[in-house]
Amino acid sequence: MGFFSFVQEIAMDLGTANTIIISDDKIVVDEPSVVALDSRTEKMIAVGGEAKLMYGKTHPNIKTIRPLRDGVIADFSACEQMIRGMIRKVHTGRHIFTPSLRMVIGVPSGSTEVELRAVRDSAEHANGRDVYLIFEPMAAAIGAGLDVQAPEGNMIVDIGGGTTEIAIISLGGIVANNSIRTAGDELTADIQDYMSRQHNMKIGERMAERIKIHVGSALTDLGDEGPEDYVVSGPNRVTFLPLTVSVCYQEIAHCLDKTIAKIENAILTALEHTPPELYADIVKNGIYLTGGGALIRGLDRRLTSKINIPFHVAEDPLHSVAKGTGIALKNIDRFNFLMR
Repeated sequence: MGFFSFVQEIAMDLGTANTIIISDDKIVVDEPSVVALDSRTEKMIAVGGEAKLMYGKTHPNIKTIRPLRDGVIADFSACEQMIRGMIRKVHTGRHIFTPSLRMVIGVPSGSTEVELRAVRDSAEHANGRDVYLIFEPMAAAIGAGLDVQAPEGNMIVDIGGGTTEIAIISLGGIVANNSIRTAGDELTADIQDYMSRQHNMKIGERMAERIKIHVGSALTDLGDEGPEDYVVSGPNRVTFLPLTVSVCYQEIAHCLDKTIAKIENAILTALEHTPPELYADIVKNGIYLTGGGALIRGLDRRLTSKINIPFHVAEDPLHSVAKGTGIALKNIDRFNFLMR
């Protein structure tokens, strides 16, 4: 990008948990979807990782906000500031003038027209000149290396922070889909609730997230692949005296069971609406898991056992949507499923 380049092309996975931006075929931003604002002036103080460090630790003059909930914009003003802050990280020091942007943004397939308009407006207010939207399961399938334009059925399950996106894709279109607001955030909330009930300990979102990463499991028996117990410290929720407990993956598997069962049922619902010819392709090709939820230990094995179709975890599940959005950016003229 040089001095006379006034249009910059970027692809954005605007996620509930993380926002990822690709420019020039490289991931240039991979930050938590959090923004810190001055409570008095509403001006942005920090964005991304820096803002997340403040999460739950602020005084009344600073508020930290996650602008997206359940995959959609919950706070329009904060989201616009967050997008601006993330974009600023892309071209800081590379341009004399702030360039206009040609953008492709991933959105949940269950988004309403109002929600799609909110994403588009936020992007345009952040200097987006040409803004295209792509449904996240389509982007995830492209990022996982599937040929979405082939005359055969491919199925993708993208478990993000706010939504689980399930889609059957053929000939460049979504034939059947199911989008549920049950995903990583609900798994985190399950762990918070479990620690409160079982261990009488009060923990925040960030600690619950760490427990999920260290000992999160979909199976109570992982064999030799089972992780070591994770030590958690926090206040007793009644006396507020300090507590330290050791948490094993088996108990976390029990606590996540009901939420994972909801995802299983959503997959079965999508399969019910799949034409027989495409169903046969899916049985042959298997079903691909993407998103942060795909990293839950044993999830692919549990789903394979439950549904009797092989489940495969994508090579880089956390970045599948972002990578697919980046490929779509380079093929705007060829991919007719992009929305303006």
